[in-house]
Amino acid sequence: MNNNKNEKDPKELWKKYRPLVWIAIVTLILTMLLNSAMTRLVEGTMEKVTYSEFLDMLEQDQIESVRIDSENARLIITPKSQTNPMMKTTYYTIAPTDLALIQRLERAGVRFERKEPERQSFLMSLLGYLLPFVLIYGVFFYFMRSRGGMMGVGKSNAKMYVEKKTGVTFADVAGQDEAKETLREMVDFLYHPDRYLAIGAKLPRGALLVGPPGTGKTLLAKAVAGEADVPFFSLTGSDFVEMFVGVGASRVRDLFKQAQAMSPCIIFIDEIDAIGKSRDTVYGGSGNDEREQTLNQLLSEMDGFDTSKGLVILAATNRPEVLDKALLRPGRFDRRVIVEKPDLKGRVETLRVHSKNVKLDETVDFNEIALATSGAVGSDLANMVNEAALLAVKEGRQSVSQKDLFEAVEVVIAGKEKKDRILNPEEKRIVAYHEVGHALAIALQKHTEPVQKITIVPRTMGSLGYTMQVPEEEKYLMSKDEMQNEIVSLLGGRAAEEVKFQSVTTGASNDIERATKLARAMVTQYGMSDKFGLVGLESIQNQYLDGRTVLNCADETEAQVDQEIMRMLREAYENAVAMMQHNMETLDRVAEFLIEKETITGHQFMEIFNQCNPENPLQENKSGK
Repeated sequence: MNNNKNEKDPKELWKKYRPLVWIAIVTLILTMLLNSAMTRLVEGTMEKVTYSEFLDMLEQDQIESVRIDSENARLIITPKSQTNPMMKTTYYTIAPTDLALIQRLERAGVRFERKEPERQSFLMSLLGYLLPFVLIYGVFFYFMRSRGGMMGVGKSNAKMYVEKKTGVTFADVAGQDEAKETLREMVDFLYHPDRYLAIGAKLPRGALLVGPPGTGKTLLAKAVAGEADVPFFSLTGSDFVEMFVGVGASRVRDLFKQAQAMSPCIIFIDEIDAIGKSRDTVYGGSGNDEREQTLNQLLSEMDGFDTSKGLVILAATNRPEVLDKALLRPGRFDRRVIVEKPDLKGRVETLRVHSKNVKLDETVDFNEIALATSGAVGSDLANMVNEAALLAVKEGRQSVSQKDLFEAVEVVIAGKEKKDRILNPEEKRIVAYHEVGHALAIALQKHTEPVQKITIVPRTMGSLGYTMQVPEEEKYLMSKDEMQNEIVSLLGGRAAEEVKFQSVTTGASNDIERATKLARAMVTQYGMSDKFGLVGLESIQNQYLDGRTVLNCADETEAQVDQEIMRMLREAYENAVAMMQHNMETLDRVAEFLIEKETITGHQFMEIFNQCNPENPLQENKSGK
């Protein structure tokens, strides 16, 4: 490892000589000001007069001497009377073609002299013309050499980090055990390359970190550098691309040149899809552009370096499907490291890592928080812990409680409470019955997650209320019955509105969207439709971003898919309406209690439910307690 800074680095030279440069500039400015002041003091001030005024002064015997400046075609006049000899005043006027001027001056007894133009040598004249161009060229040449081109366009923007700057190790990365295990092998090779080379093994040239945003891909790359204690070059794919053609390829060459000079080291390219996008026109590739030249240069450099020197390339992307196939072949990015959303165990570990510097009280149970945050990534969990700490400070407490953490979960998921938004009594009743409809549909069905909380307090992300569920355990699969029950639960709010008020509102728009998406997935992806059977009619294009899907069927089949989805939603809605009609007493009592309290727990909800259904009470596990 080479921690010595490059003494020829322009930044280091500037830091070293910057005080001297500023001293020279200030000295030059002060010298010019002092010279101007002294000249003004010695020569005095000059005022312009007309030639007729000069003749009047001459006739009135007010002139002491006259100097004829032939070079500038003017007369410099020194008057006789001076009130302040320290501040002399001289006059000047345009020298006309007056043949009698000499006679006039002789008759008036005025001393005069003629100043002839100075003759410069040919060499001095040449220097006067060439010197400005030489100075301009020198400045231009300095910037081109020191910055790798005008304004540094051809110079790599890679930032070099070493362990003391990254400050990240594998201990700071939680919930990604498989990814860390894969990357530990690369770290071990950087530490002990001889062991691998002795047996004939070759280190993978590169590893591609793939996963949704916020899962810790960049953090993992920094942890590899921190563990290996080697130089770490970090940059994004967009850093290579500029408006000038060929700049990206030049920066790639410069990056690998620097890295090979400091090997063993690690190069990390974040968002590599910015330059590594497939050259196929399906993904927006073009025949010949700046991005393609940059990609070609990257492919060439990855083939050219010697793996035995300990140079490792890591890259991260959320869109592996758009990367060029040549970039993913063995010999370039040999390994694909999946950095997925953490599971229950991973979320618990992640919460512990992000709360290690946060004061927690005895009520905190990370397992409950992890159950309530299914699908959250590391950045979400870090944000939740920080929000909980801020809330505890706001409330004047010295430590974070379980209540603070649950409130932080709601803030991240639904936004902060909008205390200034006051619903009118009619809207408040509608929202209350809507949310109780969801909870009632959940409680009346099997294979549903328990209700944790029901609220009708508006939130900043647009919801007027919501029903929060917390699973009893982590699940990786959903059965057909569970998905059908989920659709019924989503439509329970609209069903409660219709049964109670014989009218519906716009409040169920998000519920309908989610129910439709779930029903479509059952038909087109999961083979859970009796009409279509085991046919994959849809494929996912953006797995790690928005999960956008594309239908792979004829127009006639697509129309039949829509009909099947509408049938499933219609049947689910009919079931939800029937549930509300058969449990009106429970619906009314819970809704009235919710209108009064605005927020109730799952345990309170189940108490009222069991009071209204004493002959068939539900188990306590539906309370989310």
